[in-house]
Amino acid sequence: MNPLNRPSSTSPSDTVVPNSDKDSLKPVVLVTNGDGIESPGLTCLVEALVRDGLCNVHVCAPQSDKSVSGHSVTLQETVSVSSAEINGATAYEVSGTPVDCVSLALSGALFSWSKPLLVISGINRGSSCGHHMFYSGVVAGAREALICGVPSISISLNWKKDESQESDFKDAVTVCLPLINAAIRDIEKGNFPKSCSLNIEIPTSPSANKGFKLTKQSLWRSTPSWQAVSANRHPSAGHFMSNQQSLGLQLAQLSRDASAAGAARRLTTQRKNVVEIESVGIAGKTDSNRVKKYFRLEFVDKEQEDMDEDLDFRALENGFVAITPLSVSPHIELDTQTAASDWISAALHGEQ
Repeated sequence: MNPLNRPSSTSPSDTVVPNSDKDSLKPVVLVTNGDGIESPGLTCLVEALVRDGLCNVHVCAPQSDKSVSGHSVTLQETVSVSSAEINGATAYEVSGTPVDCVSLALSGALFSWSKPLLVISGINRGSSCGHHMFYSGVVAGAREALICGVPSISISLNWKKDESQESDFKDAVTVCLPLINAAIRDIEKGNFPKSCSLNIEIPTSPSANKGFKLTKQSLWRSTPSWQAVSANRHPSAGHFMSNQQSLGLQLAQLSRDASAAGAARRLTTQRKNVVEIESVGIAGKTDSNRVKKYFRLEFVDKEQEDMDEDLDFRALENGFVAITPLSVSPHIELDTQTAASDWISAALHGEQ
């Protein structure tokens, strides 16, 4: 498919307009993310939304990095919520996952409004293409909104070590802000694509992107590599590995509010991400009979052979802003794909 035209946009100023009484008349946009409330991606996005003044910005985001928590929720544990300072927005930080944040925000227990116009999740540090969408906390936040019937957008920046810098987040906001503003406008008119969430992947050099491109979710995934390691190489492991704990409890300590399966493959960055687990004997055996093993998990990028330029990761590699419609159903119907394509084309061409 031909790339969509890139809209022109001026860089936002550095002045943040504080909340005013007029905000109550504006549509509510809820912002969350996976990297944590203090991440520059979220801060740049929220400040830009406040400066534009088209919406009343509310934030409900994890207090720490939950970027690879997937669609996990916190059960049978108390989730703490604290107010946070983000100039011009009403903000809270939550001890849970991105899905916890969105679910709580939409429940009516935290905010006074019944439902936001739009949920935006991001901007994530690192791409969420292909199968990484299943691991991704930022995509899960948008997916939870979709499940609850609220239009949503997830945004990720293809961050690369030793190449990317913090200012790239501001450029990423400048790139995607026209699309966000078009979504706010068209949701109110009833013209936004229904039954899908839009996942936006921004290339490593946002300001040099080649335009927007409607893409399909690929099968791309970094290669997992498990290596047996000596406990002597990781002395800190003993502090969170207890002989009396089951494997499930050990994993829960690694990420109390993520599922055991999600914690076992937790990542903190896209490359060389480490998770250590302890393999123990059957419960009930004495300590002397327990078998302990330590493993190190690394996700290593590899060259992908699929050359279909309409796939998300390939478009991103080629310098395009990849926009992938996602659905909670096993597949996106053709009419939904067509509706998303038509709306994106109209939004980027400034049609009313």
